[in-house]
Amino acid sequence: MSDAKPEERLMDARGHRCPVPTLRLRRALEEAPAGGLVRLLADDPLARIDVPHFAASAGATVLEIVDAPNGAISFLVAKAP
Repeated sequence: MSDAKPEERLMDARGHRCPVPTLRLRRALEEAPAGGLVRLLADDPLARIDVPHFAASAGATVLEIVDAPNGAISFLVAKAP
């Protein structure tokens, strides 16, 4: 059994407003393999609410939310296995 972490796919939605960050996350999760990871960067303050809500409705899990020093928010989301 391998302990290797799944590769992260990066989606940069900085500079875009709702609903674009969530739409980009949805597309990335659709393309990701089961259990795959997507890191979404967004600077729309509403993403802090929209992304976890969308992830829950899609059966995905938000593993972390980190505020970057440049004003962006980084979300690490795992697709359901």
